Amino acid sequence: MRYMMTYDLMETVRNTNQWLGATALAFGSYPQTGLAPIPHFRLMAAWGEVMERSFARMVAKPDWGIGAVVSEDGRDHVVTERTLIERPFGDLIQFDVQGREPKKRRVLLVAPMSGHYATLLRSTVVSLLPDCDVFITDWHNARDIPVSAGKFDVEDYTLYLADFMEHLGSDLHVIAVCQPAPLTLAAAGYLAEKNPEAQPRTLTLIGGPINPDASATDVTDFGRRVTMGQLEELAIQRVGFKYAGAGRMVYPGLLQLTSFMSMNMDRHGEAFFNQIVRVAKGEAADHDHHNRFYDEYLAVMDMPAEFYLSTVERIFKNLEVAKNEFVVDGHKIDIGKITTIAVKVVEGEKDDISAPGQCLAALDLLTGLPDSKKAAHLEPGAGHYGIFAGKSWRNNIRPLVLDFIDSNSEAPSKAANSNAAQTA
Repeated sequence: MRYMMTYDLMETVRNTNQWLGATALAFGSYPQTGLAPIPHFRLMAAWGEVMERSFARMVAKPDWGIGAVVSEDGRDHVVTERTLIERPFGDLIQFDVQGREPKKRRVLLVAPMSGHYATLLRSTVVSLLPDCDVFITDWHNARDIPVSAGKFDVEDYTLYLADFMEHLGSDLHVIAVCQPAPLTLAAAGYLAEKNPEAQPRTLTLIGGPINPDASATDVTDFGRRVTMGQLEELAIQRVGFKYAGAGRMVYPGLLQLTSFMSMNMDRHGEAFFNQIVRVAKGEAADHDHHNRFYDEYLAVMDMPAEFYLSTVERIFKNLEVAKNEFVVDGHKIDIGKITTIAVKVVEGEKDDISAPGQCLAALDLLTGLPDSKKAAHLEPGAGHYGIFAGKSWRNNIRPLVLDFIDSNSEAPSKAANSNAAQTA
């Protein structure tokens, strides 16, 4: 699998299907087909429209599409994205609400690097913007990063997070969603030892695999079954000639999307069949529920091979964070050195990706943090997506997180910071 021709073959299949969809749409929409008293041409055009859109989205980075936010003054304020730090593998961006006074709550959302773009958290950003100044990690598609930019693994990811937190200052509240939870916890521990003054006020970990062995899921079972050699042979490819990252070893987004789709093929097949029928009847719209969901779901990005493999080996197999044995740049991080950052854990009762217990394990690692600065919430009936972007997030979890932020917004005393520095 580790060949450029394999990567280019997948891209050829995708491109061909996009072309077939466009061709079917063109033929089915030909004006004279309206003379035929049969629905076949309309169905052909509908199939082509859905097919072309779906395969085109696989190589397009979605826009944030956040035009404005209503503020306390009752006016709409224009929202723009501003890059604060630009790095080869990811940027720190701010959602700048023009004409609005800075908010007391400054929130850094740590987006997953797990095959989808940071825009997966669009609804999370929208829900926080009225009450917070929001920043987010915007990870880049590995296929667009030249080989000359070097490697990017879990240690580099952790150092990126530490740099972003230092840049934003200590009056910061960090929310890590899913995959980056263990590395964000490690970054906080790194700052607690290296630069206590730059530590954020709070850290909220949502549905992340701090200890994958705490509660088994299909994801953790797969991580235990497959060997690293098998994984490298089956999942890793070299970026093809079409992109700037030609020759870079990656875990292709298209390959991951295939595995995602295969897990619920019946449900996806039914969704696309129903959408084709709706398009043929003229009942579909450009931004209907199907298109909103699949425009984001199908937009996938490649992950650097070293990041993907080191995540599986060090986080899931060796449990380095769970055992408090994680090493970054030659320095062994001690999560127990976190003494001033208030930490909240959020889990979903029906989360089948990071099951309840996996994220809660973070609180046991925080041996230097008083219980008064620890909190946990298990959302009844909620799945993985719901705890950070769905109805459960909007109605229940978001208010709890904001209350937690407000309760721990005061700067820690100098004595506490001094003690943290001494223990480091």
